[in-house]
Amino acid sequence: MAAIVDAGTPPPSSASTTVRVGTRRSALALKQCEIIIGALKQTHPHINFETVTVSVMGDRDKTTPLPNLGKGLWTSELEAMLTADPPQLDMIVHSLKDMPTTLPSGCTLGCVTKREDPRDVVVFRASHGGKYKTLADLPKGAVIGTSSVRRAAQLRMRYPGLAFQDIRGNIDTRMKKCDDESLGFDATILAAAGLLRMNMGHRIGQYLDGGSEGGGMLHAVGQGALGIEVRADDAATLSLLKPVSDTETMLACEAERSIMRTLEGGCSVPIGVETHFLPGEGGVSTNLQLRAVVVSVDGQTSAEVELTEEVHDPEGADALGKKAASILVEKGASRILNVINKARHETPGTASAAGASAGLDA
Repeated sequence: MAAIVDAGTPPPSSASTTVRVGTRRSALALKQCEIIIGALKQTHPHINFETVTVSVMGDRDKTTPLPNLGKGLWTSELEAMLTADPPQLDMIVHSLKDMPTTLPSGCTLGCVTKREDPRDVVVFRASHGGKYKTLADLPKGAVIGTSSVRRAAQLRMRYPGLAFQDIRGNIDTRMKKCDDESLGFDATILAAAGLLRMNMGHRIGQYLDGGSEGGGMLHAVGQGALGIEVRADDAATLSLLKPVSDTETMLACEAERSIMRTLEGGCSVPIGVETHFLPGEGGVSTNLQLRAVVVSVDGQTSAEVELTEEVHDPEGADALGKKAASILVEKGASRILNVINKARHETPGTASAAGASAGLDA
């Protein structure tokens, strides 16, 4: 198992054979880092991987609405260590949905590993005892805990009878808040990937996806995928990552990130996506099906698109995302996002009342 040290610990004298891997301190972040290091050790058993934990702004500040903290709330401190002179990290393991679509100068997304289930899921309050199987089963006025404007906006559109209340924290914290009857939550929405990685899949009450049985809910850009950020000029580390990179996941996520980048959105705006490579001859898939939606905070207005095109490389994935974003703009996505951004700047904290950000721990 890789050694875990706190940020600020001097690098070991054997730095030439030690790779320092940066991560947030949450249990899920550490688990994700463990998954990546485990995969790397299989092909590079001679290398010592050292986990360096860092407290980031998004974890420390529990009161400021997440959109007001800026786009780098989960990544900035780690990136500063990656690009320091001399560097304090060799790579960073991120939940890809937490990564801004434009990285700092000198940094690059070195690799995206095979994706875990990207869907959102419903976790019902434990005391409901299996009474409810889907969101549609909940009575009018039932309270859903979420700090994601994307999740709340889509659910308002599909389930206008539900109520929404802000909920913050990592997976364990939000599960405890949901189960605390005194807080009044009937359910919370989390990412399937986080629960599955933390061996909490038994709490999943309903999987949400774009189909009618899945609640008509599209997931966050990059959700379920892990991205590894490195210095752009670090050829040795980039080479190290090649065996764990997953081409289909990388291309699908690049198309998703291209939509967000083109719309100039961050993890705190209501952009939902869903991507699938359609079956191809001989098991080779090149046709990427992409769905995307932008929904107003009140769930009353939306812009949607669905495209399927051949994608062979990152440039093709980027082009597909740009095309989808252009169609969304034609259908009114820019007006929806402009209203959200205007409200956020005029009334700090407004976004929080509606559900602040998708970029939480799960």
